[in-house]
Amino acid sequence: MITGHVVAASTALIPIHFPNTQGQEDPIEAIIDTGFTGFLTLPLPQIAKLGFPYQGLIDARLGNGSAAEFDMFAGAVLWDGQLRTGIVLAVEGTPLVGMALLRGSRVTLDVEDGGLVTIEPLP
Repeated sequence: MITGHVVAASTALIPIHFPNTQGQEDPIEAIIDTGFTGFLTLPLPQIAKLGFPYQGLIDARLGNGSAAEFDMFAGAVLWDGQLRTGIVLAVEGTPLVGMALLRGSRVTLDVEDGGLVTIEPLP
């Protein structure tokens, strides 16, 4: 099970763990964004630190309806103890966990400041 917390009664944060070359995990905190259909976003310096290989450019439609182009990388995360791979988009700001990474999971939120966030595999 993955656990996190709610801040300001509106933002659900969870730790994301990445395998590194020494076999250890480097956690970061990311926002659960159910409006993001992709896998994960990270700032470019974090992507470079993790050594994710560049895959090209992708066009995306943002929540406000505008179009944007993003660099995409092949990435991997440790998700509830299992290695999961997907496309990581280079986006500045707080990392976002999208629905592609959440697929196959039950997400429970106590939507209040300091509330508990739990993510567990579907039965």
